[in-house]
Amino acid sequence: MRLFDTHAHLHFPDFAADLDAVLDRARAAGVVGMITIGTERDSNAAAVAVAERLDEVHASVGIHPHDAAEATDADFAALETLARGSAKVVALGEMGLDFFRNLSPPDVQARAFRRQLELARRLRKPVVIHCRDAHEEALAILADERVGEVGGVMRCFSADVPVAKRCLDLGLFISLAGPVTYKNARALPEVARFVPEDRLVVETDCPYLPPQPHRGQRNEPAHVTLTAARVAELRATNVEALAAAMTENAARLFRIDLG
Repeated sequence: MRLFDTHAHLHFPDFAADLDAVLDRARAAGVVGMITIGTERDSNAAAVAVAERLDEVHASVGIHPHDAAEATDADFAALETLARGSAKVVALGEMGLDFFRNLSPPDVQARAFRRQLELARRLRKPVVIHCRDAHEEALAILADERVGEVGGVMRCFSADVPVAKRCLDLGLFISLAGPVTYKNARALPEVARFVPEDRLVVETDCPYLPPQPHRGQRNEPAHVTLTAARVAELRATNVEALAAAMTENAARLFRIDLG
């Protein structure tokens, strides 16, 4: 089985002591590619450093909505420098809106979101979108900023089928994470069945959001197999065939040649 983890944070301190072992387990599980995701200036640089030394890892750089209030013009300039300077940077983000935690004022989040979408259009790179309790606002910004020109993914999708349809209409991929395996998955099983196979990807968001039966533990890329298996079960399809399709989707989304 070939799988691609479209959203990980391999450069976080959680993996500092045993990243090599984590990657060995990922390879053994069939994970052929991973995107390690930056969220602010320091983590962006760390993500690129990890990606540049590991063949199967690529990076995305961005300003997370939680960090938008602290982001300076110099931070945005550093983001652009990284995105232009490394061939391993395949996307911009994690960007978006989070009105659940509201760690940055909503208007500041929106400005940072728009600024990164404009940069993505200039650099012709897809975007990695975080959205929590802000789908109406995020979808309006994405439409206004012409996200379809560059493409992207609504990561760790947390809404329902009507929102998924609007994301698809904008040209986005939908990424499902560990919560689709939870007993309280709410609308996610229906979303897993609804999204067309050629627009679906999976992620871990490691070290966060471990799938069942690993809740309460550190997540890691190898566990993306459990999420893929649950999605295949919900879709009543063969997991190996679905995994292959989602891996090809990830390669197309991020414009990566998996060989």
